[in-house]
Amino acid sequence: FFFAVANQLRSTTAWMASQELDDVTVSSSGRKNSLGCHPTVADGEQCCPQVVTCCFGNNVRGSVTLLDEGEGLYDCTPLLPVVKEHIAEVASDDGAQFKPRALLLRTLLAEFIGTLIIVVTGCGSVVTAVTTGAQTGLWQVAVVWGFGVTLAILCTAETSGAHLNPAISIAFWLVRPQAHGMTALKVVLYSIAQLLGGIVGGLLNLGMYAQTISTYEVKNNITRGTDESVITACMFGEYYPNPGFIGAPYENDSVSMFMAFVCEAWGTFILAFVIFALTNPRNKVTGGNFMVPFFIGFTVSTLISLYAPITQAGWNPARDFGPRIVAALAGWGRIAIPGPKGGFWLYIVGPIVGAPPGAFLAEKVLYGTKIWKKL
Repeated sequence: FFFAVANQLRSTTAWMASQELDDVTVSSSGRKNSLGCHPTVADGEQCCPQVVTCCFGNNVRGSVTLLDEGEGLYDCTPLLPVVKEHIAEVASDDGAQFKPRALLLRTLLAEFIGTLIIVVTGCGSVVTAVTTGAQTGLWQVAVVWGFGVTLAILCTAETSGAHLNPAISIAFWLVRPQAHGMTALKVVLYSIAQLLGGIVGGLLNLGMYAQTISTYEVKNNITRGTDESVITACMFGEYYPNPGFIGAPYENDSVSMFMAFVCEAWGTFILAFVIFALTNPRNKVTGGNFMVPFFIGFTVSTLISLYAPITQAGWNPARDFGPRIVAALAGWGRIAIPGPKGGFWLYIVGPIVGAPPGAFLAEKVLYGTKIWKKL
């Protein structure tokens, strides 16, 4: 898949690479910056402090001139040669130049692997909790989910930014596109890689736990594809209310489709807010802190503990729909897609609706400056 995409988009990625070099000149005017630092909207040879500190370190701060203390703008003309040298260093590995399509493939591979890790660990914990009781209580499942997310971020963030979630990729594109050079095309490619990671992760779980799931089904007289099989289908996709809580305290119709949608949007809103708040360069508490992936994982665990009884706490279209496809093809059929209530879509649309406003609140309101200067 990755090589097919790369060949198909070879000319596009070559153009993107040329634009990155062109952006070195443009970045000095504050309009764009391909290195992942925050741009400004000022004219002239100016750049924001993030270009100085997050890209090149504090040791070069003395080589630039402060232009506007309020905006934190610097005359970065002397840094342009450093920028070009930095790009050359990033693009090389022991002197071997990476081609643009190789860089794209590596980025997509990171998103694929990271999402796979999330599904293998998170959904795997649900499988063992349901079939064996290895995890007792929601919190134990939530903790495994949180550590799975943390490990996935730690493994892939340096390469791709560790979005691992189409809703988060869309939020970066809309709110902080300069962070990972996000474009509409890149959002699509990230989302495809993430979905494939979810599918393969679901296949790995299905293969690893095939006998465990079959044994559980036999002992409990469950036939795949029937309404009763939702209790095993929930090991792959999410359902509302959580099948594990039907009977106490919920009945099957206790949670409406609208409320489930709101819950998924709200949970993803919180997750996106935390991600963008923790990774914002103006946040001096967490800036550059290696614990940030753990804090994001803790957020996932917390949200699962709060809202998993209602919707199983999806927050991620790739994590839900990828394994759900596997379940549909493995015998669960209509129970997987479209689901007993036809609600599979809300686990895709809900997170996509919730993530951008959460990201905007953190990026443009809490840590932004323009809004507050107008008051």
